[in-house]
Amino acid sequence: VVSTQSTGIMKLMRLRQINNGVFVKLNKSSREMLRIAEPFITFGYPNLKTVRELIYKRGFGKINGQRVAINDNSVIEEALGKYGITSMEDLIHEIFTVGPHFKQANNFLWHFKLSCVKGGLRKINNHFVEGGDFGNRERFINNMVRKMN
Repeated sequence: VVSTQSTGIMKLMRLRQINNGVFVKLNKSSREMLRIAEPFITFGYPNLKTVRELIYKRGFGKINGQRVAINDNSVIEEALGKYGITSMEDLIHEIFTVGPHFKQANNFLWHFKLSCVKGGLRKINNHFVEGGDFGNRERFINNMVRKMN
């Protein structure tokens, strides 16, 4: 049974379906939200390669509330050009470094619809540190995302 508070937090983070993924700027309030929703999500700190693979393979933009494929840089330039983000690499750099326009860049990105984990999960009702799957994986999130991408 999922509490209404956890459900609200997951909706706020755009995690409405199983196997969805988003980038979150880590600050005090987001850390508290992650702590409350922890039994239902897994999270960590992706490296540049993971961010690049996610955006290139699973990245879609949001234009006028519509999910739009990022086929070329003109889509990004149209939406984020006023913030100096004109190409795919600019977008990746802004997301990875959590730059000054991270909020706009992240809001432009549609949440990632990932596949099920290849090889399956270990134990869904245990925390990662107890040999399970939910909670903070820190740098080990990269391995999981590769299996889902």
